[in-house]
Amino acid sequence: MYKNPHSNNLLLNLGIDSLNEMQETASAAILNDSNVLLLSPTGSGKTLAFLLPIFEMLNEDINTRVQCLILVPSRELGLQIEQVWKKMGTNYKVNVCYGGHSIETEIKNLSNPPAVLIGTPGRIMDHIDRGTFKTDYIETLVLDEFDKSLQLGFHEQMSFIISRLTKVNKRILVSATAGIEIPKYTRVVNPTVLDFIPNNEANVNLDMKMVVSKEKDKINSLFNLICSLKSEAAIIFCNHRDAAERISDTLNEKGIYATYYHGGMDQDERERALIQFRNGSMPYLITTDLAARGLDIPEMKHVIHYHLPSKEDEFTHRNGRTARMLATGTAYIIAHESEKKMEYLDYSMKVLNVDNSTTLPKPPEFQTIYISGGKKNKLNKIDIVGFFSQKGKLEKGDLGLIEVKDFISFAAVKSKKVKDLLNAIRDEKMKGKKFKIEVARKVIKKEE
Repeated sequence: MYKNPHSNNLLLNLGIDSLNEMQETASAAILNDSNVLLLSPTGSGKTLAFLLPIFEMLNEDINTRVQCLILVPSRELGLQIEQVWKKMGTNYKVNVCYGGHSIETEIKNLSNPPAVLIGTPGRIMDHIDRGTFKTDYIETLVLDEFDKSLQLGFHEQMSFIISRLTKVNKRILVSATAGIEIPKYTRVVNPTVLDFIPNNEANVNLDMKMVVSKEKDKINSLFNLICSLKSEAAIIFCNHRDAAERISDTLNEKGIYATYYHGGMDQDERERALIQFRNGSMPYLITTDLAARGLDIPEMKHVIHYHLPSKEDEFTHRNGRTARMLATGTAYIIAHESEKKMEYLDYSMKVLNVDNSTTLPKPPEFQTIYISGGKKNKLNKIDIVGFFSQKGKLEKGDLGLIEVKDFISFAAVKSKKVKDLLNAIRDEKMKGKKFKIEVARKVIKKEE
């Protein structure tokens, strides 16, 4: 279906043989129609559905100008889209801008403008206000998870940005939630609606189970439930930031390797928590609804609702972290008799008794190693693998996921090899420079 023969290579670079039905339909509509509203569940591959046609529409003759702007509600979603674009292996530059990131670094990056610019509304508005990049070549606008941006109150920023995009002739709205009213300032009129959200159909691959807590404080029931999961990882959702921190700290005290994640954390702490969860060194992530969608985290077998959200769509998004595509998964609801009953939930589900489950999960196979250098220090994954293998005497199976950021990097190393590795490389240089290399610290609650 693609006019550019290079597109087939993009799929190969991503390790994909073919597109799914939603991606095929969306790609064709985006190429042919000026206004598209794409509705599809979390985990269905929406990012690729709009990135492939965007690649087709870019003009090589103006490769030094921003041609496509993608607005996102969170930095994590922006970074995830950036990663997909980079994996595609196009010849077009991409940058992502977001609050909490160095504005000076972003300004420097934008002095050589990317063809595709991704960003959160507040930071992109700031750059437009400063005149950091020109908007006169931007013909394509994507509002990804636009319902979340509306929910977070980015109306003013998005309205300002869109008012400055005078040459846009292609608008793409993307959401995992149906029934959202499209604001007038988006200038999306009579869009082609592609609705791939199932009509109230239960996810046949998702099993729902309830754990009844005898105590109002449900932490002991959560502990027993985790002990029953045969050392398999899980995401635990709660409704408040302080609850996420308290639950994480309590589980750690009980011998469970857990970390927390919420919107009140510093950017580097949030990234570290996700990295440790992704690479398996922290198998239990306690989080708010911030992690319900838009994050690059692995497919989960288990989602636990420590608290239930007030809205059904948030419950659906949380559950979207498991039983994706053709995989099976289980969502657990921990309930106490005093709690308000939610109308969207069928309380006749199977009740799971975990009172006798007290055997701790196995310690994680990997630990996360911190390295005080990244892309801007000319380090890449190959450098780290080579250094750890040659100087650190690690074998192929001893290294797990490696993530290289701008100025820091993280590598998962088999726990039993960490001590010997750090001793072996203590006085060694990587690419002629001495970097600080140590076990990454855990994200812990700051004392008041």
